[in-house]
Amino acid sequence: MLTYVLRRFLVAIPTLWGVATVVFIMARLLPGDPARVIAGVLATQGDVDRIRRQMGLDQPLPVQYLDFLGSLLRLDLGRSAHTNAPVLEEIGSRLPYTIELAFVALVVAVAIGILAGVTAAVRRNSKTDLIISSLSVFGISMPVYWLGLMLIIVFAVGLHALPAAGADQPTSIILPALTLALFSVGLIARMTRSSMLEVLGQDYIRTARAMGLGSGSVIFRHALRNALLPIITVIGLQVGSLLGGAVLTETIFAWPGVGRLLIDSIFFRDYPVVQGLVLMFGATFILVNLLVDLLYAYVDPRIRYS
Repeated sequence: MLTYVLRRFLVAIPTLWGVATVVFIMARLLPGDPARVIAGVLATQGDVDRIRRQMGLDQPLPVQYLDFLGSLLRLDLGRSAHTNAPVLEEIGSRLPYTIELAFVALVVAVAIGILAGVTAAVRRNSKTDLIISSLSVFGISMPVYWLGLMLIIVFAVGLHALPAAGADQPTSIILPALTLALFSVGLIARMTRSSMLEVLGQDYIRTARAMGLGSGSVIFRHALRNALLPIITVIGLQVGSLLGGAVLTETIFAWPGVGRLLIDSIFFRDYPVVQGLVLMFGATFILVNLLVDLLYAYVDPRIRYS
């Protein structure tokens, strides 16, 4: 297992290099002059040139690229062009908010999604199955930004029950977490239903029922555990989707996480912060995929990595 993990980390190195190269190129394809954006419309040309030199933008692109890779090897993401603070500090100050939001959304999505999927599979072709399947399609199809605005209108503006934005109150996380979780709820519910239906038709399930085991034991101890592998895969993919969805959700609800930081950094043409955030997202995807692979072996003892 240790050899497998080390090999996966070695494979991740060229993947991260590819992500770093793509984000370097894409950041420089953004329209507008970042030095002029940072300096302001009233700045003189001398001020703009000075900022361009400070950011290294006066160098040829190959030189900028090599400097960028050299800084990455030293684990130095540079300093923010907007605040002049180290990029790691900028990300570190916002990251706990995004982790909290993504964790709550993931817990809600997994709990509701698996329960709804199991219920739909056990009551196949019933009204309950039809309602759950319809709501799952609704959740998958619903745009995050529209749902967030509707929740604000209903619960914050109309009912005055929950805060509309910010992270100042304990209840501030409810609306953005629900907005972020709805898509994952629908996807997990559909995958759970499909996987459970396949398992419930197996011979060992009929044998367990013929032996007199209770319905709960058959469904959760035998059927659900053997149906978990594709569900775990979907859940692992949803971690990345939650990070991507957090960009819009945090912007709508003024949640002070890395998603909102990314949007602000793009507007300010803050290359170092944009590059650091995209690299963090890429590293998170790689780490989550590794953890999902390791969970396979825990859920199914027949799986072995060598």
